[in-house]
Amino acid sequence: MKFIKFVIIFFIFFYNVNIYANEASQWLKKEIDKILISYQNPDLPNENRFLMIEQTINNNFAGAGIAKFVSGKSWSSASKETKKEYIKLFKRHLALSIASLMQGYSNQEYRLTTSKFDEKNKVTLIDMEIYSDNSTIQVTWRVKQSKDRYFVIDLIVADISLVVTKRDEFNSMLKTVDYNLKELNNKLSQQNESSYNKIIN
Repeated sequence: MKFIKFVIIFFIFFYNVNIYANEASQWLKKEIDKILISYQNPDLPNENRFLMIEQTINNNFAGAGIAKFVSGKSWSSASKETKKEYIKLFKRHLALSIASLMQGYSNQEYRLTTSKFDEKNKVTLIDMEIYSDNSTIQVTWRVKQSKDRYFVIDLIVADISLVVTKRDEFNSMLKTVDYNLKELNNKLSQQNESSYNKIIN
């Protein structure tokens, strides 16, 4: 009897885990396709393509959480206004980084290969393969559900975490301003403006 109960509980658990993973994969595919469709339209201006990416990042990435993690020890000493401005600038920086990567897009195909729900961390890991002429790039999306919505919390390309890479990058920048987040905002604003001009022109 105990064994039968265990089997029932196991299959209920396994079924629920697969539901979480499949729903997250369907959501992710829908959001990726929105961006790719804009890049498949040769008549769409670069500015419109970027705005599509920025909107997707703002809606679907855990931008505030990633921004806070990336800022490290400088976060605690910053004012509320400085933090608010920093999060806004960081989200744009993230959108510009992804838009820069997308500049190399030329109708490559992709497919979501596997997805699994990490019960311990409450995170869905979705593997994606991007095919070009003679190579394949492996990408893993880390997706977390909050209430009734999904959010991307990290993107791992060839075993390199976007979030960890950004933390290292921002730590180097923060060193130059003595970990003053307000001063970083000034540098980040200038950097964003320069990157934006390169992408839309």
